[in-house]
Amino acid sequence: MKIHLVSGGCGFVGRNMVKRLYNTTNDTILFIDNLLVGKHPSEWLPEAKTGDNKDIEVFGDGRLLFLKEDFREFLRNATQNDRYIQDTYGLEFDKFTDVFHFAAIVGGRATIDGDPMMVAMDLAIDAEFFYWATRHKPERILYPSSSAAYPVDLQAEGNAIALSETDIDFKKMGEPDMTYGWSKLTGEYLAHIAAKYYGLSVTCIRPFSGYGEDQDLTYPIPAIAARVARRENPVEVWGTGLQGRDFVHIDDVLDCIFVAMEKIKDGTAINIGMGRLTTFIEIIETLCKIAGYKPEIKRLLDKPVGVFSRYSNMDHVNNNLGWRATISMEEGMRRVYEAALEKEGEKA
Repeated sequence: MKIHLVSGGCGFVGRNMVKRLYNTTNDTILFIDNLLVGKHPSEWLPEAKTGDNKDIEVFGDGRLLFLKEDFREFLRNATQNDRYIQDTYGLEFDKFTDVFHFAAIVGGRATIDGDPMMVAMDLAIDAEFFYWATRHKPERILYPSSSAAYPVDLQAEGNAIALSETDIDFKKMGEPDMTYGWSKLTGEYLAHIAAKYYGLSVTCIRPFSGYGEDQDLTYPIPAIAARVARRENPVEVWGTGLQGRDFVHIDDVLDCIFVAMEKIKDGTAINIGMGRLTTFIEIIETLCKIAGYKPEIKRLLDKPVGVFSRYSNMDHVNNNLGWRATISMEEGMRRVYEAALEKEGEKA
């Protein structure tokens, strides 16, 4: 049987990937998460749990297998014993088909700037992951890097450019964004080594500012949408609000991932974004227009904001992979606002 592995499968991107795989294939999906940040599957899978298989919780029609475990512990056991997964959980398969490695220490700006050494633990997670992968040799690997891997001097006020894949050069390095950027850049290098020296099929992506309806409130889009849904006045924004990002909906991110995995095998990294710079002030104005009111905007100048401007040049992906985002900013913001409105209604 075909069985896919999703690490960090209960986080924002992970759970959206799990649902996408379940709804578009007939394959089995094993997803792993320690739930320190992620949501238990019972919160986001509409299907009732159908049973347990030792430590694995089984959902839906039996193809969704959830293991609550630190992914590093899983990797250590699976590296030491080639038959660990099969023997421990009674799963009969040769090797994983697709592996989507979303396990990471993640969070918004407060996490990246507030506890950079904790974020640096991503280095350990990725090193153990690629070591295991070179032994297990799954058919395909998706490694999510980040736009934070780009040099920060290309994202400063007065010197911001649309970031192209070629702006990262391992032979001529710039400085990425904090320990998160460094860890993701290192992960890209490990992906390149895994493909070149071990013959693995690896695809790397550099998503820009992904967002969606079920993202938690540590991220700016759902946090702002919640304020607007409550019709706060004033609406708070971190910093001046003039800093900008390239916001791309999670459904578009997933679409691009599958296109990229079909065409990229050597660890090359691609951008995933709209190719459009949008300020946080514009986000507030768009959401307030949808909500039908005009509040004042309160700027919180003591809050961390990161780089001034970060957006993608999508020419390579548009022209060579034939992919471009389809969900407009306005449509995406409407979806997030309606989800926030529903959550506020549930609280009332």
